[in-house]
Amino acid sequence: MPRSVWPNLLSGARVLLAPGLIVAALAGSRATFVGLLAASLTTDVLDGFLARRLNAESDFGRKLDSGADYLTLISGIAGIALLWPDIMRRELPWVMLGLVAFFAVVLYGLVWLGRAPCYHTWLTKLSAVALALSLVPLLSGHAALPFHLAMTLQVIGALEELAIALMVPWYNGEMATVWHALRLRRERTRR
Repeated sequence: MPRSVWPNLLSGARVLLAPGLIVAALAGSRATFVGLLAASLTTDVLDGFLARRLNAESDFGRKLDSGADYLTLISGIAGIALLWPDIMRRELPWVMLGLVAFFAVVLYGLVWLGRAPCYHTWLTKLSAVALALSLVPLLSGHAALPFHLAMTLQVIGALEELAIALMVPWYNGEMATVWHALRLRRERTRR
């Protein structure tokens, strides 16, 4: 098997793990749920790293990665709601804020650009890692502040992605930051 398909296999594994998250939650197994969620989040970190490392980045890979992210997000939230209902009730405003920010970018892209942007900015990558790490103190009942900070990063990241989409609506690919988009826009207007 060519190494260039490894990143897509990891994203595909994340897609396959999503139903397992729901099954574990329905069965009431917190340990299995957490294990599957950890595995899913690990594939999220590794697929992009490997794609860059192996020079195997592709439009299909970006879309598969984003689709797997959406499934993990929805399955993860549903599982947390089933297994930790008190935490979900308490944190629902923050969860909704994060969801609105996350899907606002997708909706804007689908309506105005005809595609999901899939920029994978540095800030959205950072917010994904922050969210994953914030689940440890949140679900163990210790602290919600890391989760609130992760959701704040999620909102800022979504605003950055919307700004990128407005600045370079023709662009279809990864975009590290809004500054990179601004540079690309300037280069295009000089031509």
